[in-house]
Amino acid sequence: MKNAVSWILVVFLTISLLNNCLERKTYQEISKKQSFVDQLRQLYSSGNASSWPKPVLDPSKPVFSEIGHLPKVEFPADNPYSEDKSVLGRTLFYDPRLSGSSQIACASCHDPELGWTDNKTFSFGHDRQLGSRNAMTILNIAYAQSLFWDGRAGSLEEQSRMPIEDHKEMNEHIDIATDKIAKIKGYEILFEKAFGDSKVTKERIAKAISTFERTVVSPPSRFDKFIDGQKDLFTDNEVMGLHLFRTKAQCMNCHNSGYFSNNQFENDGTALLGSKQQDLGRYMITKNPADAGKFRVPSLREITRTGPWMHNGAFNSLTDILTFYNSGNPEPPKKRSTVYEGITLHSQKSEMLKRLDLTKDEIAQLEAFLGTLSTRTTRPVPPKLPN
Repeated sequence: MKNAVSWILVVFLTISLLNNCLERKTYQEISKKQSFVDQLRQLYSSGNASSWPKPVLDPSKPVFSEIGHLPKVEFPADNPYSEDKSVLGRTLFYDPRLSGSSQIACASCHDPELGWTDNKTFSFGHDRQLGSRNAMTILNIAYAQSLFWDGRAGSLEEQSRMPIEDHKEMNEHIDIATDKIAKIKGYEILFEKAFGDSKVTKERIAKAISTFERTVVSPPSRFDKFIDGQKDLFTDNEVMGLHLFRTKAQCMNCHNSGYFSNNQFENDGTALLGSKQQDLGRYMITKNPADAGKFRVPSLREITRTGPWMHNGAFNSLTDILTFYNSGNPEPPKKRSTVYEGITLHSQKSEMLKRLDLTKDEIAQLEAFLGTLSTRTTRPVPPKLPN
């Protein structure tokens, strides 16, 4: 009996000792982890990006621009900013009379209450036709070096007329749209204020809309305020998400600068060549086989407000996108090639896209950080259209 009691006591003491050791080890691990997060918080909120940890970049991306604040918007020399021109551009942006049906305006697909997009997989256009790509937001579009997913427009002035003339979108010839605006008496004073006289031309319409669109810029986000020194604005998960964004997840390869885009074209494995959903992307503009399946890298600013995401609106949650990238952007073997106009094209996914081995917690931390790049939804009152 005494031996049994002794053994029970020994077992009890052993278990107690092991529990204490485990608790101490767990506490030390938590303390070490917290210390690391605290150090990162101090570095990233220091206001000095040169003190940040070195980013992890793919060897194919030797040059990059550090993430940070949006710079001041630059207006082209041949289309300088004026408030009156922006007012005119905003009015035209909301005016459906630029379309063939007089029912569709630029604002139909770029709604400020919906992140300046429409939150649809594909937008409805003329006669309720579906577009072939997801509508990109115009938020911060002043920082884009080319427009549309395939980069077919080199400036906002060039881009602004394309939706007007597209048969699936606004379905109107630019000259006819110009004539309709010229016949509206109420526009005379707006053009005179913007350009010095009341003459209406397609060039002036383009310049006015472009001037307005360049003013559609995000206000400072929590990210901007955090890196300026407001260190308590980020949770621990958001701090870790920022660090992962720049290191292990390697998001910085494409999503860098204050615009959170390198303004380049990349193949992310979503072209689906050889299927009914195939999209040749940049190839349709350059006719360079190497560009098959490449699309413009979108900005991540306001990312939580601008879904669904990708050129085809294929992803409805950021978790799904991050999981896709974490697995290395797998392409179905049967959807990597196609024959187009007698030319065999192959999808060459960007070499930097590899498995990342992020844990579920790390994916959640990345998503938490991305949320800090978005700002509050604005609900501006649409302008009163001239008669």
